[in-house]
Amino acid sequence: MNALLLAEAAEPQPPLIPHLDELVIGLIAFVIVFGFLAKKLLPNINKVLEERREAIEGGIEKAQSAQIEAQSVLEQYKAQLAEARHEAARLRQEATEQGTAIIQEMKAEGQRQREEIVAAGHSQIEADRKAASAALRQDVGKLATDLAAKLVGESLEDVARQSRTIDRFLEELEEKAEAVR
Repeated sequence: MNALLLAEAAEPQPPLIPHLDELVIGLIAFVIVFGFLAKKLLPNINKVLEERREAIEGGIEKAQSAQIEAQSVLEQYKAQLAEARHEAARLRQEATEQGTAIIQEMKAEGQRQREEIVAAGHSQIEADRKAASAALRQDVGKLATDLAAKLVGESLEDVARQSRTIDRFLEELEEKAEAVR
């Protein structure tokens, strides 16, 4: 076997092929390092990776639940907004109807007040006309009596006779006025 070793030693070894004893020592060192990493480091790495996976899955679940909750809140908001718009439209309609009713009431009240004012005006005019007619009758009667007294030359102081004369005179005037119309 020595001869083999000597033959091997005599031949130059290519630089890319390692020696057998170096290969065995490297393999043993690799197994030891790999075993150490498998026993100590790999469980910690797996533990950290598992925690990250759980955190990511929990975050995804939280995000999904938050999204579902946001969607339900959005739906509630939309329903409330639609209800508020409906209520606003109803209130506008009621206000329009109330405004129309108030306008109608005000028109009716204005019409009633106008009719009362016109009726009061007619009553006042009629009362003023009667008062003016009575005052005119008195004034015309007094003037007629004074004129008749001057024409006749005697005093017509008798009130009853004066009143009958005035009434007869005014009636004749009214008949002539109606005949002219």
